[in-house]
Amino acid sequence: MKYETISLPEFRVIGISVRTTNQNGGAGKEIGALWKRFFNEGIMDQIPEKESGDIYCIYTDYETDFNGPYTTFLGCKVRSIGNIPEGLEAKTIPAATYQVYTSTGKLPDTVIATWKFIWQSGIQRTYKADFDLYGSSLQETDQAVVKTFLSVK
Repeated sequence: MKYETISLPEFRVIGISVRTTNQNGGAGKEIGALWKRFFNEGIMDQIPEKESGDIYCIYTDYETDFNGPYTTFLGCKVRSIGNIPEGLEAKTIPAATYQVYTSTGKLPDTVIATWKFIWQSGIQRTYKADFDLYGSSLQETDQAVVKTFLSVK
């Protein structure tokens, strides 16, 4: 699978999160429920000072690696975390070097296929923070374009 390597500065997001694991299908259920909550409760509309309408699905606070518990954070990149609405939380994503993979196709299948490739690849990861970036194509669930950012050494 092709990728490009880039460096990104630190950034901040506001949103909601869940602690999960890839074991026994837990992440599929819990991350799915997190997305459902994000849309059903209008979380995006509650986030102040958004830089754009892009949605970040961030994987961070890894206990070990992708086999252990980690936090999934769903939200938007913001200019400031000085005003966090009740019920939401903020997360700072550290500056890092990323391999960026582009998935195109039906959601969530295309993103799941990218992650399966990554898990089997042996890539030297930092496990600081990885994320999927969903832009305006999120509305086109059969031909979505999603970028996956993998923090690497």
